[in-house]
Amino acid sequence: MFSYYVKLAYLSCKRTWGMTLLMVCAIGLGIGASMTTITVNYLMSANPIPHKSEQLFYVQMDSWEPNNTYDDNGDAPTQLTYRDATYLWQAQKAKRQSIQSGMAAVIEPADKEVLPFMVQGRANSADFFPMFDVPFLYGSGWDHQADLKKERVIVINAELNERLFGGKDSTGQTVRMAGEDYKVTGVIDRWNPKPRFYDTSTGSFNDVEDVFVPFSLITEQKFGRSGNTNCWKPTESGFQAFLDSECIWVQLWVELPTAQDKDAYFSFMNAYAKEQHQYGRFARTDNNKLRDVMQWLEYAEVVSDDASMMMAMSLMFLLVCLLNTVGLLLAKFLGKASEIGVRQALGASRNDLFIQHLIESGCIGLAGGLLGLILALLGLEAIKVMYGDWIRDLAQLDFTLVAMAIGLAIVSALLAGLYPTWRACQVQPSVQLKSQ
Repeated sequence: MFSYYVKLAYLSCKRTWGMTLLMVCAIGLGIGASMTTITVNYLMSANPIPHKSEQLFYVQMDSWEPNNTYDDNGDAPTQLTYRDATYLWQAQKAKRQSIQSGMAAVIEPADKEVLPFMVQGRANSADFFPMFDVPFLYGSGWDHQADLKKERVIVINAELNERLFGGKDSTGQTVRMAGEDYKVTGVIDRWNPKPRFYDTSTGSFNDVEDVFVPFSLITEQKFGRSGNTNCWKPTESGFQAFLDSECIWVQLWVELPTAQDKDAYFSFMNAYAKEQHQYGRFARTDNNKLRDVMQWLEYAEVVSDDASMMMAMSLMFLLVCLLNTVGLLLAKFLGKASEIGVRQALGASRNDLFIQHLIESGCIGLAGGLLGLILALLGLEAIKVMYGDWIRDLAQLDFTLVAMAIGLAIVSALLAGLYPTWRACQVQPSVQLKSQ
C-alpha cells in the first residue's frame, strides 16, 4: 500500500509540477539556511574528547584583587599565576596534571639554504600527552624527570617533521630552536581537536601547535611566551619578579577519574587558598572552580552569541518557508476535491486519504531536503570563504548532519501538511459527485 501511495504522490506532483516545484524550493531554502548554521553550531559545541571529557578538569583559583572581582559575574580568573600553578602541579595530587602556556620561537633548519622560520608552540609538562590522548606517529612524549631536570627535549607535529626531516622517523634527531639544540622524542600524528579545548585563551579553533617543550624551560627564558597575560597590580622589573607577580598566564588541567578524586582535589585547592589567604592573598577563598571539558567550553563561550543568533534567525526563516508551504499544500489538496470525492465513493476511508496525502507531503519534504543539502553545502563553502582557514574543519557536513537535514525536511513537510490534509479529508463525496 505504501508503494501505491508513493505512486499516487508521484502522479499528483507530476500533474501539478509548478506548484510542487515551488514547495520544494521553499522547503529547500529553509533547510539549506538552517542546516548551514546548525552545522557550524553543532561542530562548535562538539565534545572534543568524549571518552574522558568528564575526567579532565580545568583549574581556576581566585587570586584576583581584593576589591574587585575578575569579571562581572564574580567568577574566578580563567588562568593561574605562575606560583599557584607550579605549586599545584608539583604537589602531584591528581592522577595526571598538565601545566602549560603558549610559546613561540625561531627554528634554524640544518640545511643552511633554508631560512629560519617562526613556529608556535606549547610549553607543557609530560602528562599533557597521555592526558589528552595525543596520537604519535613516531616516538612519544618525555617523562616527568625531563620536566624536573629541564631537559632540552621536543615533540614536533607531522607537518614540521615533513618540513625538517622529509617525513622520516626523526626521534633522536636534534632541532635547533632559539639558538639551542633540542632532542626530538616524538612526532605527533594528525591531531587537531575542535574546539582546541586545552587552551581557549588564544582561539578555540586555532590549529594545534607545531612544537611542544617542557614547561620548566619557559622559566629559563629559552624562548618567548605567547598567549594572554592579565595583571591586577604592577609588577617589578625582571623576569623573576614577573614569575612572582599576581599576573595570570598559566593553565592547569588535572585528570580525576572518580567523583571521590574530584572532591579530594577540590578540598586540596581550598586548603591551599585558605593558606594563601593567611599570607595576604586570595581574598575569596571559596571561589575556586573545577570544570570538566564541556563545562569549561560552555563557560568559555566557545559557541559565540553571533553564531547562536544566526541559527535562531535561520530557523525562523525555515518557519516562514513552511507557512508558505502550508498555503501551497492547502491550495493543491483542495484542488483535488473531485478526485478525493470519487475515491471516497469507491470505498476509500478518510484514514486512507489522510495517509495518502501525508505521504505526498513527505515526498515533497524529501525532495526539499535533498535540495536543502545542496544549498547547505554552498552555504558552508561561502562561510569558508568569508571566515578563512580557522573554520575550515567546522564547515563540513557529516553523516549525522545529512540525516538530520533529511529528517528535518520530512518532519517539517509532514507538519506543514497536517492542516491541508485534514481539510482535504473533509470533502463530502455526494457534493463532489453531484457537481461533476
